[in-house]
Amino acid sequence: MNKAQLVEHLATEVSITKADCERVIDATIETIKKSVKKGDDVTLVGFGTFTRSKRKARTGRNPQTGEAIKVPACTVPKFRAGKAFKEFLN
Repeated sequence: MNKAQLVEHLATEVSITKADCERVIDATIETIKKSVKKGDDVTLVGFGTFTRSKRKARTGRNPQTGEAIKVPACTVPKFRAGKAFKEFLN
């Protein structure tokens, strides 16, 4: 499901316009991104938790040449599915 399909499905599910639904989804995503960037965890009970994690610098390999390259340290987003979501899938 892509964003357009999600907007269409939710708009019909809760009886609001597609434009309003898209604004709500965009605002939700932006709020989650800003909170995680600040270092805050965003927990949606029953769904999961969005966090940030630091990845250490490491040595990698260029797949074309096999040459060793240095991969710098960086911060990456992480998502951990909640218990209810995991149980729903099984």
